[in-house]
Amino acid sequence: MIFFDLIVGGLSIGACYALVALAMVIIYKTSEVPNFAQGEMAMISTFVAFSLIETYHVGFWTTFGLTLLFALFLGIVLELAFLRPAKDPSVLSLIVITLGAEMILYGLAGWKWGAKQNPFPVPFSEFSGITPGGVMITEINLWTFVTSLVMMVLLFVFFRFTKLGTAMKAVQQNAFAAKAMGIPTRRILTFTWGLSSVTGAVAGLLIAPLATLDPNMMLDPMLKGFASAVLGGMTSLPGAAVGGYMLGLIENFFGGYVSLEFKSVVAFGVIVLILCIKPSGLFVRHFERKV
Repeated sequence: MIFFDLIVGGLSIGACYALVALAMVIIYKTSEVPNFAQGEMAMISTFVAFSLIETYHVGFWTTFGLTLLFALFLGIVLELAFLRPAKDPSVLSLIVITLGAEMILYGLAGWKWGAKQNPFPVPFSEFSGITPGGVMITEINLWTFVTSLVMMVLLFVFFRFTKLGTAMKAVQQNAFAAKAMGIPTRRILTFTWGLSSVTGAVAGLLIAPLATLDPNMMLDPMLKGFASAVLGGMTSLPGAAVGGYMLGLIENFFGGYVSLEFKSVVAFGVIVLILCIKPSGLFVRHFERKV
């Protein structure tokens, strides 16, 4: 039964990687810049949720909703404070800006909450659950998988059927043409950061119960999420989601059957392999620019 247990565990952690990958792709498709502050944005939002539950005794589901609102606000503020003031920035300067935002958020979390590892309280058990066919699926695993799946469906519906989602896709495809058509591209970019922050916050709320809450909690998931996005394609939302699940399964099977010590190395091996074989990702067509 270890095979099916590894599948359950791989899908559970893969769901978290998929959300982080989606959060990165949402911004990358708009600005063609990977947001390296994504992990710290999720970590700060998770700490806010922790404070609401532990300090102010707010109920879990109310906390979940308030945290998503805070994440939306955080993403908007970061775009307005760090990205908007930059005048004609290059890709490299934007990357440096996101790295600077990452360091600021990391320092803020250390100053406010310290380096202590805290268990994140959730109304789900990691010891009880359902056993279909003799395979144990804990409440935590079920909550993680279902929540991430719902989030992905909501993102699909948003981009496919809403005017704002259509406007975001237009800006992602051609910002100049979208602006000429009357779409407020700057506002769209600001909202893109907010939506990306909300997606990352959901990932943080799912990851914290599986690990411990501290300023470093999103370091590994952030790198794995980036690897997932590269695996599926940095410009494809479905590809990033599938890449997250694939990476979770690959990583879990490698740890279960090959080496637990080198389990974390798999993600970076996947990045190198994919960049060598198919630089655009598995689910994105590679276009060569001709002059």
